Amino acid sequence: MTKRDISICVNGKWYELAVEPYETLLDVLRDRLGHTGTKSGCAKGECGACTVNIDGKAILSCLTLAVQVDGKEILTIEGLHKGAEPHPLQEAFVKQAAVQCGYCTPGMIMNAKALLNHNSNPSEKEVRKTLSSNLCRCTGYERPVKAILEAATIMRGKDER
Repeated sequence: MTKRDISICVNGKWYELAVEPYETLLDVLRDRLGHTGTKSGCAKGECGACTVNIDGKAILSCLTLAVQVDGKEILTIEGLHKGAEPHPLQEAFVKQAAVQCGYCTPGMIMNAKALLNHNSNPSEKEVRKTLSSNLCRCTGYERPVKAILEAATIMRGKDER
């Protein structure tokens, strides 16, 4: 198969890459660009560990081919903070002790970021529905739900990042 040239913006930086037609976005992010905060879990789209935001929407990078995101803006967990200051979602996850082993955390946070991009005041039910696509074996979901609701409140009081 012939490689295809793509141009993607990851965390505000543009990259020109030649990718194989079968390469996933997850593989490109982790193996070629070094964004290892995006986790490889099931590689079947069932666990949510690989969730990133593309043009503000949550997507599973393990099921997305790199050629499909040509010209798109991608936000990973590494790009969420502003300088040395963590994003309110990251702060709230720490404050609420919503991080245990941390493997699912980046996917949960990126899923929550996409939710808050479109709904700055979600209900608990909406947050739970959003997190239903993220599997977690350590924390359960009570603390992440509290963290997301707390971050939403903080973000409504600040300029959106």
